[in-house]
Amino acid sequence: MTSPTVDDHGSWKERDDMRLTVGQATVRFLAAQHTERDGVEHRLIAGCFGIFGHGNVAGIGQGLLEAELDAPGALPYYQARNEQGMVHAAVGFARMRNRLSTLACTSSIGPGATNMVTGAALATINRLPVLLLPGDVFATRVADPVLQQLEAPHSPDVSVNDAFRPVSRYFDRVWRPEQLPAALLGAMRVLTDPAETGAVTVALPQDVQAESFDWPAELFARRVWHVARPVPEPASLARAVDVIRGAERPLVVAGGGVIYSEATEALRAFAEATGIPVAETQAGKGSLPYDHPLALGAVGATGTTPANRFAREADVVIGIGTRYSDFTTASRTAFQEPGVRFVNVNITGFDGAKHAGLPVVADARVALEALIEALRGWQTGAGYRELAATLNADWDAVVEAAYTAGHTPLPAQTEVIGTVNEVSEPRDVVINAAGSMPGELHKLWRTRDPKGYHVEYGYSTMGYEIAAGVGVRMAVLDHEPDRDVFVLVGDGSYLMMAQELVTAVQEGIKIIVVLVQNHGFASIGSLSESLGSQRFGTSYRYRSGASGRLDGDVLPVDLAANAVSLGVRVVRAGSVDELEAALRDAKAAPADGGPVLVHVETDPLAGAPDSDAWWDVPVSETASLDTTRSARAEYERHKKAQRPLIGPERTKENDA
Repeated sequence: MTSPTVDDHGSWKERDDMRLTVGQATVRFLAAQHTERDGVEHRLIAGCFGIFGHGNVAGIGQGLLEAELDAPGALPYYQARNEQGMVHAAVGFARMRNRLSTLACTSSIGPGATNMVTGAALATINRLPVLLLPGDVFATRVADPVLQQLEAPHSPDVSVNDAFRPVSRYFDRVWRPEQLPAALLGAMRVLTDPAETGAVTVALPQDVQAESFDWPAELFARRVWHVARPVPEPASLARAVDVIRGAERPLVVAGGGVIYSEATEALRAFAEATGIPVAETQAGKGSLPYDHPLALGAVGATGTTPANRFAREADVVIGIGTRYSDFTTASRTAFQEPGVRFVNVNITGFDGAKHAGLPVVADARVALEALIEALRGWQTGAGYRELAATLNADWDAVVEAAYTAGHTPLPAQTEVIGTVNEVSEPRDVVINAAGSMPGELHKLWRTRDPKGYHVEYGYSTMGYEIAAGVGVRMAVLDHEPDRDVFVLVGDGSYLMMAQELVTAVQEGIKIIVVLVQNHGFASIGSLSESLGSQRFGTSYRYRSGASGRLDGDVLPVDLAANAVSLGVRVVRAGSVDELEAALRDAKAAPADGGPVLVHVETDPLAGAPDSDAWWDVPVSETASLDTTRSARAEYERHKKAQRPLIGPERTKENDA
């Protein structure tokens, strides 16, 4: 699946002019785009996923066909099965490539387009670049209303694609061919700007896609977009250094920006030079190896007890590349020191200003290097550093106990996670997104490589896992083919979206899927119980004739058989030992042998170690159920610890 570079338009079929359709021009333009950071170039748009229908089959689809015939490898086409799934695959690809390369996705008009809206929201929330090219209605309105067209009586120029506006970082609709160059250049600008990136949508009316135009040749010239590393403004850096030097119990919260900016070595050097321990968000997990003495692991609602203890007592929190989601802050109960201050190193001023923090708007790696130099000679106390190492080791013993729980008759999910962790190599990738596993993975997974952990928890989208696994594997095939990709997916997420298994079969993409069958929504079941709602509506069971409720026998759904029907090689594991044997066999399978799925049943009631943290999910204020009233009382107790995080009271001392 490696694609050769196509320089300018010299490798395309020779032609006397540049009269091309909008679809053809779009394909040719995308094939010529590159990024560069630190002197290393990458293809910006490495390929295009597409599902064709009216709206794109005669435009972008025809352009992709011509590219495949005239300039093989210029913009490879990949066939998807679900429009949302192909966006997830593109996002997984972009995340694995540290936002320097991504995939385009094209759809027909109507439901094909709106199926991509969820994927767009996921990309934008996670600050990951993906290019969406949905078909649209007729610009000429000559045949209105066309099939699948939304008719808005108040505004004839509105289409369903306007739903992309709030979930896209850039949106344009190309009503005329003359508008295409500006739209595409604007799209590339946002895709390649770490401070702006997310979903980029260029809607293409179906008649305009097929319309031809005389394009300037320079539109298709090889173009390289420099991805900058902004340096910190000297005054903001100096203020940050003053705050850190005055700290007694500082803590780093490492987010996804550390990974994407390839700042993990700089973070390690910073931690070792200053003695400041490091806690990690979901996106930042892997910023330090799990066994580093200053690595506290996950922080927040799904965190470890060491990280959350240090968070409670921290007087200065140095957030690096994090957007401080409610899970990271345990719904603003994690940081309890009355005078706690925040120093926020971030590529965006928006995230840098959160919690009344002192923003250092800069690339994470450059900022860390500057902080190391500016803090030279300063360190936390020896006892503080030793406590971090001790608590880290204590937590690892908790992890080991969870990995080897010996739960019967069915294994605990923590044992499945432990088995995958044991079988996987340090540079292999684990993928997950929704259900109970993200929380357990965050606190329990022993991450050994910065790119070894891939949990989508910005949007926590059920169905992301398998499609993203395809995208991640595509991203490593040409330069890291030895990285295996382990997709952990529950039965609930599998039922939401498993179709891209067929794409993996078609392309010979090896992903190892561990399908955890627990007969329902385990995560929401546990949450429901904690909120006094008695796991209502979270088990996959028959409706009982006696009670009229969904509390009958377990449904006889065979997801392993479903995967077999999709062309996947499937192994059923009845125990932890059988699971380990199946995973080792899957790892030994050929790199181009296609997907392998291992099915294992677990006990949904077997819990994971608690991290003594809270997540704000409101409980009914009035209820007839004793369980709900009890949960409400517990909720109100936790609410008392919630803080606005708007900075300490202003005094002459902290103003100075």
